[in-house]
Amino acid sequence: MLSVLVPIYNYNAYPLVEELHKQCIELGIVFEILCQDDASKSTLNINNEKINSLSNCNFISLEKNVAHRQNRNLLAKRAKYEYLLFLDGDSIVINSLYIKNYINNLKEYDVIYGGRLHPENYPSNQQILRWKYGKFIEDKLAKDRLKKPYKCLLFNNTIIKKECFNKVKFDTEITLYGHDDTQLSYQLSLIPSKIHHIDNQIKHGDIDSNEVYINKTKNSIKSLLVLYASKKIDYRYVSLLKLYVFLKTTKLHLIALLFYKIFKNTMTKNLVSNNPSLIVFNLFRMSYMCSLKQ
Repeated sequence: MLSVLVPIYNYNAYPLVEELHKQCIELGIVFEILCQDDASKSTLNINNEKINSLSNCNFISLEKNVAHRQNRNLLAKRAKYEYLLFLDGDSIVINSLYIKNYINNLKEYDVIYGGRLHPENYPSNQQILRWKYGKFIEDKLAKDRLKKPYKCLLFNNTIIKKECFNKVKFDTEITLYGHDDTQLSYQLSLIPSKIHHIDNQIKHGDIDSNEVYINKTKNSIKSLLVLYASKKIDYRYVSLLKLYVFLKTTKLHLIALLFYKIFKNTMTKNLVSNNPSLIVFNLFRMSYMCSLKQ
């Protein structure tokens, strides 16, 4: 029936697994919950070890870091059942009918995405940028996500048929952080697969600091350019990449490059402030992308 797959890195996932386990038991379904720490060597794994005391649940910690894509692939390979539910370890279940909502929609689709939510208020001034981007850009209702079902697909809080996942998998040739979801959803669009969106959100728990998120954003942009250069994604599939190709074709990228050199520090100052602008964030992303050698 259901394999719940939880990649972890330096996080206490026991409360998440305990709630998932409770819901699966109450439904009386055949299930397993597999959790895998990516060699973080974290002291929090003392808590994660308690996962092994729950029926049909397993936690292991890898000896060698394999990165997020391969961690997910390894979990999928270990999975015994027909449906794979991917959930990051920092997810927070906010609905007592969370598992049931997925079970009720399974038979008609290959992939179902439930969505995500960020807290109503930002946790601290040091986390405003990631919170704001999540709250106002990523948090979409199902009716809005269904307008672009593939592009709005993220692989945290997604259930997928194992036979469908095995046709695509996460690309482990790309080692940089970011856009693994983008590439996988693009591959699913080529099959194509039957994708559905429902309102079955989980809450994003571990929100990055402004500085960490800026660095992750830079790495994800590099990753996107690698995907484009290696012809692993069509530039028309990603809005940022589509704009980048237009700027390169018209030579306007030289203006964006100059803009980045002049205003890099000013933009960064805004993004780490107590009131970061998403417009500035978009300008930062685009100009940074144009400053890189492909």
